[in-house]
Amino acid sequence: MANEPKQDRLLLTKQDTWVRPFFKKYKRLLALVLFLGLMTFFAGSALMFTSGFLISKSATRPWNVLVVYVPIVLTRAFGIGRPVFRYTERLGSHNWVLKMTSDIRYKLYRSLESRASQSKEEFQTGSILGILAEDIEHIQNLYLRTIFPTLIGLLLYVLIVIMLGFFSIPFALMIGLLLGILIVVLPLTSVAINRAKIYRRKYKRHVLYNQLTDSILGVGDWQYSGRYDEFLTRYNESESAVREEDIKLNRYTRFQDLVIQFVFGLIVLAIFFWAGTYFGDKGGSALNWVAAFTLAVFPLMDAFSPISQGVTELPMYEDSTKRLHDLPPVEDEEDVIISGQTDVSFDQYDVCLEDVSFSYQSKGKVILSDFNLTIPTGQKIAVLGKSGTGKTTLTKLIRHDLVPDKGTITIGGHAVSDIADMSPYVGVLNQAPHLFNTSILNNVRLGNVEATDEEVLQAIKQAGLQPVVDTLPNGADTVVEEAGQRFSGGEQQRIALARILLQKVPVVIVDEPTIGLDPITENALLTTVFDVLKDKTVIWVTHHLMAIEKADRVIFIEEGAIKMDGSPQELKQTNEHYRHLLSLDYN
Repeated sequence: MANEPKQDRLLLTKQDTWVRPFFKKYKRLLALVLFLGLMTFFAGSALMFTSGFLISKSATRPWNVLVVYVPIVLTRAFGIGRPVFRYTERLGSHNWVLKMTSDIRYKLYRSLESRASQSKEEFQTGSILGILAEDIEHIQNLYLRTIFPTLIGLLLYVLIVIMLGFFSIPFALMIGLLLGILIVVLPLTSVAINRAKIYRRKYKRHVLYNQLTDSILGVGDWQYSGRYDEFLTRYNESESAVREEDIKLNRYTRFQDLVIQFVFGLIVLAIFFWAGTYFGDKGGSALNWVAAFTLAVFPLMDAFSPISQGVTELPMYEDSTKRLHDLPPVEDEEDVIISGQTDVSFDQYDVCLEDVSFSYQSKGKVILSDFNLTIPTGQKIAVLGKSGTGKTTLTKLIRHDLVPDKGTITIGGHAVSDIADMSPYVGVLNQAPHLFNTSILNNVRLGNVEATDEEVLQAIKQAGLQPVVDTLPNGADTVVEEAGQRFSGGEQQRIALARILLQKVPVVIVDEPTIGLDPITENALLTTVFDVLKDKTVIWVTHHLMAIEKADRVIFIEEGAIKMDGSPQELKQTNEHYRHLLSLDYN
């Protein structure tokens, strides 16, 4: 497809930071898993070997029962050993996968957290869902279905060739060639034939994820517009495209399984005729070994047949690794401490931007140009401007969620780039704070997980939530439901405000928290906000001039620079543009 991205081969290379590092981190567990896997197939093959010998020997009427006693004991030992080794190998391999998955999810969280303010702009919800639901699962399967079986199969391959070499080097080489078809030729051929098909299928699946997630989030609008059937048609077409790719791959898989069965049949026949010839020359009881060697081959099919399918799926794993590598890079814990100061001492919290310029490269638009602004400690500043002029971008630069193209940004004389964690210094009350499906207490405690219940309740009271809490049957232990559906927009904002109060930060960014609220609720919320934050520096981004008199200072941003600056009273007296904005907002 024309829009399919070109795939870079990162899997297991030095540049791979999502799969390869776990080999070193859990190398002892890896060695244990490989040993247990090898012993599983050894016990299975040895079980068939001793069983074959025992059956053949018993059929020739052994002169003494002791002749078959040892094979009987070994049959029991290998019969018990095989499931024990299999069970412990599964425990070990899944323990590996669970450890690895936990690390990957933690790394994924840190990666997205590093760009949390931009995640909704840079990543579609369906893409994140695809990573969580499919890509991480693919990385799990990479170990369980490809790496572990392939390594175990290669070890068995070497052991089999060496052991047969003690009997006959030419025959060992012949079996090595036949097994090489299963573990080298078939997998590489399959990858060459199916690589493009696998990429197409995975690409179409991610298109389906994005389309389905986007449509479900907007399912109400589909219904309101009377185009619900169109949504179903589009989804069915996308799903059919994925199914077509599955059919093509499944067709080749069935053909590949047939080839594997055929090659194994040749190996069984080769072993049978070789053993008959080799031991037939020795005569007598030596023929009992023919059944032993022949039956020993059958369990090995379970070791070699998964290799081809596992290697065939490598392109899918490469694509998952590529998608993970496209996420923002994550520094090691040690690097985080080195790159930023963990403990910064402040005497005051002046916010200062000097000659700051910033542009979004993807949009090719200059947002701020040689921008200068100083906000003294404790000042309440309102930031006005048209949509897209850089108001929210300004706050993200102050929080160091964005990095300026040039210029310096400091808080209390410290460059924000030198502060490893901004959360103790800058809090944000934004347009749509997320409330988790847990109690009010737990949602507020997010601001400070070490806070006591009394401190949390005090923050709830300060935020003006006490009258609401008093009406609830379980008080502050009431579950807010998913995304805070139990509460109104104003009440949700008050819960978010309580978080900030509990966080006890000196600088608070208030980014248009009253959008969608009625004028009475808006005024009440802003009154509470400025009342409880009276001893803090407040940077208030707003379109409305409701309660603007509560700000100490008002600036208006236009074309990347400050076009208006002064107190509300001064601007009302001297600035025609400001009076025009007031008239629009109050009339």
